[in-house]
Parts: sequence; structure tokens; C-alpha cells
Amino acid sequence: MALEPLSQKDVEDRLRELPGWSLEEDRIARTYRLGSHLAAAAMVVHVAQIQDELDHHSDLVLGYRTLALSVNTHSVGGAVTEKDFELAQRVEDIAPGHRAS
Repeated sequence: MALEPLSQKDVEDRLRELPGWSLEEDRIARTYRLGSHLAAAAMVVHVAQIQDELDHHSDLVLGYRTLALSVNTHSVGGAVTEKDFELAQRVEDIAPGHRAS
């Protein structure tokens, strides 16, 4: 089954299920706060592993004690798809283990 862009309403509905995530232009995004720079870097590695498993990659920005993610699906013209929400949910699932908020 080919990926299809989600409608604006579908994106908004799905974002309600992911507190902290928002729509920024044509991407879903979230910034996590962590206890230290090393903790944020460790989470980057974990997110990279998930992205490789899904073969779907977000933009990651590592800050002093933050990790910012933003993602859309390039293969459908940079729209938000179900695959973006799958990645977001997987990151949400690991965030507590990194004590990310």
C-alpha cells in the first residue's frame, strides 16, 4: 500500500494523541528536554536506531540539554503521513527511559 498524505484534520486528530507534538509548517515536531547534554546525545543514538529500523528519518537537532525532532515524508512531496506518526510514537515510547520531558 502506497503512503498517502494525511488531511489537515487527520493530522490535527493524531496530534491530540501525542502531547508535546505540534504541526510546524509541513512537519510534525517536538522538542524534548533532558537532564544533561550527554543524556540528550544518548537519546539521539536511540532515535537514530529507531529511524533505521523504520527506514524513515527525521531531522534531529541536538542542543545543550535538548533534542528537537521534525519529520515529514519526502516521498509524498514533504507531506505528513502515517509513517511520521509511527516514528513519533516510537520516540514517545522511549522518551521516559531517557527521562526526557
